[in-house]
Amino acid sequence: MNPDPADAPIELVPYDPTWPALFARECERLAPLLANWLVAPIEHVGSTAVVGLLAKPVIDLMAPVHDLASSRPAIEALVGFGYCYFPYRAEVMHWFCRPSAAHRTHHLHLVSYQSALWRERLAFRDALRRDGALAEEYATLKRELAERHRFDRDAYTDGKLPFLERVLRHR
Repeated sequence: MNPDPADAPIELVPYDPTWPALFARECERLAPLLANWLVAPIEHVGSTAVVGLLAKPVIDLMAPVHDLASSRPAIEALVGFGYCYFPYRAEVMHWFCRPSAAHRTHHLHLVSYQSALWRERLAFRDALRRDGALAEEYATLKRELAERHRFDRDAYTDGKLPFLERVLRHR
């Protein structure tokens, strides 16, 4: 189950040119805290990482760790730093949000470096960055899904999967 509160509507907003700076600021805060676990730079992923793409106004950060087991102590460190932890998709990542589940400005995903999830998220982001028509097709799908599933984040997310899989097959 997605940790979003059931009554939080999906709201998409036009691209905000401050999103890269918000990502960079959060990286500056997180990198020293996560230094013991990071194996490469933190990546900006999700729709806020694609210039011009509408998105939920939440900055997605993907932090590369050696593996999930050895990075478990980072959970306590991040909770003490103001992140909320949820065991969402715990088999492939440690998932956090801040400042709260009801109101989010950031999502943080600790992911095993070079895992399938790591590679797929970067490949999808990069495909959208390279191809404006593909990004617009994705935006259209997101608008339709947000309208259809305004209060069901799981259905909204699941509805994007066929598109994501198609993009990844053709990369």
